[in-house]
Amino acid sequence: MKRMLCVFALIPFLVSCDDSTDKVENVPELLVYCGITMAHPIKDIAALVEKEKGVKILISQGGSEDLYKSLSSSRKGDLYLPGSASYRERHLDEGLFGDYVLVGYNQAALIVQKGNPKGIKPNIDELLRKDVAAIIGNATTGSIGRETKLILDRHGNYTKVLESSVFVTTDSRNLNKALRDGEADVIINWRATAFFDENRAYMDIVDLSIKEATPKALILNTLTFSKYPEISQYFLDVAKSERGQKIFRDYGFLGAADIEL
Repeated sequence: MKRMLCVFALIPFLVSCDDSTDKVENVPELLVYCGITMAHPIKDIAALVEKEKGVKILISQGGSEDLYKSLSSSRKGDLYLPGSASYRERHLDEGLFGDYVLVGYNQAALIVQKGNPKGIKPNIDELLRKDVAAIIGNATTGSIGRETKLILDRHGNYTKVLESSVFVTTDSRNLNKALRDGEADVIINWRATAFFDENRAYMDIVDLSIKEATPKALILNTLTFSKYPEISQYFLDVAKSERGQKIFRDYGFLGAADIEL
């Protein structure tokens, strides 16, 4: 049973930006692979593109690496937004990425129960406190797990935190669910997720320093096998435009121009 649950957890979550159940024939249908953390702003931008271009856009949400494996295997889809620019760097030679734009930055932070009842301090070693229940992300399935490992490796305590954690979960969505459900006192997750409507009443952010948690560039990529390259390019243009950047900032992300590369 545990093995079956683990497999199901890796299946990307597919949603449509159009709440209508009516199907319109001969309308171009685009597929965007999007890391869970960025799903809210991408859904809003997709709604703009749908209205302005008369298309339908589906969004496949999931862990960044799982999404890449899905698009690589299926060779279907149009755009890919992972939780870190490292995914483009790692897979670029495989030839599936086309044009791209920088849409903003996210940063890892400690996220705690509302009001911070355990008095968690802005220090990564707080994850090792014996009186604190900590949960971290899996380094092989999602961008936050990968980033967590990088941060903890720099401190030389990844193995200790891994062993002391209540459990390890697949992605940012499940990290926040664990906190909302009271299974954790503290998680390390992308800070923007604490701004989402479903989370803000349950959690607070304890920011780590930029030295400990470097802001991560978010790169939106077109896919070379896209059936609709012109519409995909338009999606990039909207995402990097002033209105697209406002959407990202409204969801707690830093804008593309807020940090110098």
